[in-house]
Amino acid sequence: MTSSHRPALGRGLSALIPRSPAAPGGGVDTVDIDLIVPNPHQPRLRFDPDALQELAASIREHGVLQPIVVTQIASDLGPMTYQLIAGERRLQASRIAGLTHMPVVIREAVGAELLEIALVENLQRADLNPLEEAQAFKRLSDEFGSTQDQIAQRVGRSRVAVTNAMRLLTLEDDIKSSVASGQISEGHARALLGIDDSALRLDAWRRIVADAMTVRQAEEIAKALRMGVAPAMPKRAGSPVQETDPHVRALEDDLRSALGMPVRVKRSKRGGSITIR
Repeated sequence: MTSSHRPALGRGLSALIPRSPAAPGGGVDTVDIDLIVPNPHQPRLRFDPDALQELAASIREHGVLQPIVVTQIASDLGPMTYQLIAGERRLQASRIAGLTHMPVVIREAVGAELLEIALVENLQRADLNPLEEAQAFKRLSDEFGSTQDQIAQRVGRSRVAVTNAMRLLTLEDDIKSSVASGQISEGHARALLGIDDSALRLDAWRRIVADAMTVRQAEEIAKALRMGVAPAMPKRAGSPVQETDPHVRALEDDLRSALGMPVRVKRSKRGGSITIR
C-alpha cells in the first residue's frame, strides 16, 4: 500500500503537530512509524486483539488523539531512531490502521526510567492486569535495585500495595494465569495468599472459580483453612441473603488493592459506610 492510500493523522490533530524535528523533552512531533522500535521494558504483556482492532478503527476515523512517548537511540535503522517508552497499544493499532507517521513526545530516558515511565503511564490508564503490575515492580527491584518504598513513591502507590502486588508472584502458575486472564480478581488472589499449603491453596482456587465466589467468600474460605476448619459452602443465587451489588464489589476490590487491607463497603438508603480492618 502506498503512502497516498494510507490514513493520515486526524485532521484536527495534524494541524497542531509540528513537522520539524523536536529536541528531546520538547513538544509534540511526528516521526516515521517504521523508525520506532519496541520498549524492552514494556510492562504490559497482554493485548486484546479485538480491542486493538477497535482502536485501529477509531484511529482511521479520528487519528491518534494522544501522542506516544519515545526516546532517541542509536540504531542500524538510521540516525533518528526512536525507542518506545509508553504507548505500545496505540502504536500497534496505528500500524494496523496503516499510519506512516506517529505523533510523539520525545523524552530523554534510560534504564529504569524506561520501565518507570511505561509503568506509571499504564497504571494511570488502568491498562495492566495485577500480574503485569507485580512483574513490573519486581523488575524495578531486581534489575534496577529499587526498594519497595522507592517503587511506591515513583508509581504513586502505598508501600503495602506494592508489597502485596509482588506477593502475587509467589502463587502457583495456574492461579497466576487465572489472575492474568481476569478469571479471578486480585482480591481473590490475596485471599489465597493467606493459605500456606500449596495443595490446599489450589483446591481453594478451584472452588472459588467453580462457585464464582466473591472476594469476601474467598477470604472466609482462606480463614477457615488457616484455622483447620472445613469451609462452609458459599451462598448460592436465590438465597435469602441479598447479593452484593457488582459495582460495590468492584469498589471494595479497588480499595483493597490501594490500601492493602480488607475493606467492606455497605450501602444504605441514606448513603453507606466503608469499614477498613
